[in-house]
Amino acid sequence: MSNVAFIGLGVMGFPMAGHLRRAGHDVVVYNRTPAVAAKWVEKFGGRSEPAPREAARDRDCVFACVGNDDDLRSVCLGDDGAFAGMRRGAVFVDHTTASATVARALAGEAERRGFGFVDAPVSGGQAGAEKGQLTVMCGGGEADFAKAEPVIAAYARSCRLMGPAGAGQLTKMVNQICIAGLVQALAEGVRFAEAAGLDPKGVVDVISKGAAQSWQMDNRHETMIARQFDFGFAVDWMRKDLAICLDEARRNGAPLPVTALVDQFYRDVQAKGGGRLDTSSLITRL
Repeated sequence: MSNVAFIGLGVMGFPMAGHLRRAGHDVVVYNRTPAVAAKWVEKFGGRSEPAPREAARDRDCVFACVGNDDDLRSVCLGDDGAFAGMRRGAVFVDHTTASATVARALAGEAERRGFGFVDAPVSGGQAGAEKGQLTVMCGGGEADFAKAEPVIAAYARSCRLMGPAGAGQLTKMVNQICIAGLVQALAEGVRFAEAAGLDPKGVVDVISKGAAQSWQMDNRHETMIARQFDFGFAVDWMRKDLAICLDEARRNGAPLPVTALVDQFYRDVQAKGGGRLDTSSLITRL
């Protein structure tokens, strides 16, 4: 078992850190809101520290799951950042959905300090985190990945090294690009069925047995039909992720016409006050 730290106890990090504790790892946590860290310790045991540096001190693996590039830099760098407390030979594993640019920069800084860095964004949402069934896509060196993978197994059903630093984040971008198109297509299909006077649940039951089937169809069609949008990944978070995708596409020249259009549709949902609704709320603008 490993001595680990987990930084960031949001809707994903809280249960992920809990799975590490249940797996028998010695877990130290840090959260920007101390009350949340105290709640985690009360539920799972372990202990909390008042700054990332203290949480990371003498740990084998340090995990982070925060909001964006700026949040990630703030918990990694500076006098109180995790990097200041990490020992040589340890590995930092970042589960934040962030840019490949920041992943590469932090990987370079980690190398200069003598420890490893793995960018490891996840897919599976809050439900996947709570069930310990996340898909983890990683970028980094093979030796660092080999250290991290057995620990990540506490909350992953799949974990794969995709390439050097940044490759995990690039793979997550592909994931979000595909999801955006699928959710919009499902919303259009459901709304078309309703307008045509069909039973949308019956329609989906039939077509989900064929080539149209997808995870989004299986898991979101009923709540979409019922106009219930308090499940899963919020629109605000999806727009943050799609902004990363579109920025990277401008850099590498990949055309993303559908993704750009769906991002505008999500912007419309936000403008109606739906930023905290889940991504299947795309149907509301139809």
